Amino acid sequence: MEINNLKETQILAEIFGKNIKEKGAFVSLFGDIGAGKTAFSRFLIKSLNVKEDVTSPSFVILNEYKGDLPIYHFDLYRLEEKGLDSIKEELREYSKDNVLTLVEWADFGANELPFHKMEINIKYDIENYSEKRVFEFFGTNDYYNNVIEKTTKEFNEYINS
Repeated sequence: MEINNLKETQILAEIFGKNIKEKGAFVSLFGDIGAGKTAFSRFLIKSLNVKEDVTSPSFVILNEYKGDLPIYHFDLYRLEEKGLDSIKEELREYSKDNVLTLVEWADFGANELPFHKMEINIKYDIENYSEKRVFEFFGTNDYYNNVIEKTTKEFNEYINS
């Protein structure tokens, strides 16, 4: 799905948030530095009625929020193998229904993440500093695939209206 600017990223995150609000999701985010993982996460978290400031978990590894459902926002970028060992249990614990777990830099913890999850890969033209992004969604089960289908349809309807 092609995104042209930050406003469209916000719209995509809000539509996605509406579609996972009831059951939650475990979302692994992939992309280069500056791709938009944190921007998408912030918009998504705010769309779920979080009143407090949403900050990047880069240095603290995990931020927790209370909104329409419990939200756990991880960033695995700064963890090495021993650091990842220290949070394995939390990653597994937060892979249950009725919570939203976001994992930025999921590639650093790929072997520790639950099997049933949604993956979002964000790509952009790093050389030209374009605002355009390509969001690729992948689901590992029917629930996630249905969320992706519904989100894609609603986003395209919004953009084409």
